[in-house]
Amino acid sequence: MFQTPFILPLLFPNLQWRIKTSEKELFLTFDDGPVPGPTEFVLDNLKKYQAKATFFCIGDNIRKNPEIFTRIIAEGHAIGNHTFHHMRGWGTSTEKYVQNVAMCDLQITSNFQFPTSKKLFRPPYGRIRGKQIDHLKDKYEIIMWDVLTTDYSQSLSPQKCLEGSIKATRPGSIIVFHDSLKAERNMSHALPRYLEHFTNLGYSFKILNFER
Repeated sequence: MFQTPFILPLLFPNLQWRIKTSEKELFLTFDDGPVPGPTEFVLDNLKKYQAKATFFCIGDNIRKNPEIFTRIIAEGHAIGNHTFHHMRGWGTSTEKYVQNVAMCDLQITSNFQFPTSKKLFRPPYGRIRGKQIDHLKDKYEIIMWDVLTTDYSQSLSPQKCLEGSIKATRPGSIIVFHDSLKAERNMSHALPRYLEHFTNLGYSFKILNFER
């Protein structure tokens, strides 16, 4: 399933699923980096198409790869928090989950000054409980998605990943790719062709940015 079921934004209206726009605008996001190889591939292709994106980074991966993290920032992309340990909200206490988000923030701010706009957070696996949302919603814009490319799926062919992602996309879509080793096979096929397809249709790719 590539496009988010319509019922989820209705059930969780305080989360961001898609950007309301009348323009040809798309909002690419990348989860789980920075990782040597996949993240650099993503950055090279974004630069080729003059596209901007939002990277939801794992704190421990920032710690391991600060130079790649610095490159993401230097090339004008936005940064979001994806917990320090890629923590699953379901089955994790609210206290432990919020602490892990704070650990990621500390790792981010040791390399980067958050802008004045509201901080961004995406729960790993999209799994977060109501009490966790309540603790985070004042400090963060919690970002979900309109299009899940499913690039991490080993049973999905690279071409099907591309075709399904294109078909599900509409103006204002928040699209999830992964700059991870697990997703590398599908992502490296789909991303350049996805960028080319929508660039040729006159779309622009923008960062997520929310005023406080």
